[in-house]
Amino acid sequence: MQKARSKTASLLWLLFRYILIIGISFTILYPILQQLSVAFKDKTDIYNPTIYMIPVHFTMENVRYAMAVLNYWPLLKNTLIFAASTTLLQAASCSLAGYGFARFHFPGKNILFTLVVLTILIPSSTLMVPMYIHFRSFDLFGVIHLATGKEGINMLNTYGPSLITAALANGLKSGLFIYIFRQFFRSMPGEIEEAALIDGAGGIRTFFTIMLPNAVPPLITVILFAFVWQYNDIFYASLFNSSSDLMSIKVSSLPADANQYLPGIMGLAGGENVKVDPNQVSLIVDTGILLAISPLIVMYLFVQRFFVESVERSGVVG
Repeated sequence: MQKARSKTASLLWLLFRYILIIGISFTILYPILQQLSVAFKDKTDIYNPTIYMIPVHFTMENVRYAMAVLNYWPLLKNTLIFAASTTLLQAASCSLAGYGFARFHFPGKNILFTLVVLTILIPSSTLMVPMYIHFRSFDLFGVIHLATGKEGINMLNTYGPSLITAALANGLKSGLFIYIFRQFFRSMPGEIEEAALIDGAGGIRTFFTIMLPNAVPPLITVILFAFVWQYNDIFYASLFNSSSDLMSIKVSSLPADANQYLPGIMGLAGGENVKVDPNQVSLIVDTGILLAISPLIVMYLFVQRFFVESVERSGVVG
């Protein structure tokens, strides 16, 4: 009798877990499935009340129009290059900073690390004005003003601010990345560094030849997080690069761009003065959003196994 009750409880618990997993999966996947349905739905299906998810008339028009409005391939290329550049710089600088906090002892170390942790908690909007002013007249230690008499270099609407902050471990979410690296390097045995020191290696050489090659798990974690957040970032992108061709900026202005450019793209008589059906515009906007997130979905399909393993081993929760 006891065995039967235990088996029944195990089956109920298994059923509960499956229901919970299916429910969570549906909640996450439903918006993507809905976007896929919209992307291939013909405009004649908009007013058909019998159609819910599966279109009756499949079409690629929405995809073509969305790509034309976004200028998709040049935009995607530019965004990937920008996100990859800042990601690599951020991973390199944050790993070095994390190693320094984990292995070196210097005055004010704990205070500095506390300030690093505080950057995770402080809202980005509080830093908006000083960062904008700083890069509007960028001058390193007053050298430019001393040499030329000018206030500095206006680096707004360039990739300079993002690249500089990433290279100096002060970019988007850098405080979190430094914390991840610090936790991992603290968990590594000190005997490794002692052996390297006996062999004549200094701190920098030990970092690049021994510590960093062993830090693959946190590197994968940081690179994936940094790339996705940089790809999707709208705050710093609009602050520093409001006129640049980045995916996040274009997606935020996609509804207005669709209303403006679609009549000309569709070849309607009257050009931009003609209004396109708002429901069709909505289909194309939703399709454009799907195109914007497609590279991240594809990337996740290829790297999700490595990502899960790296999170487990990187000491994120330690």
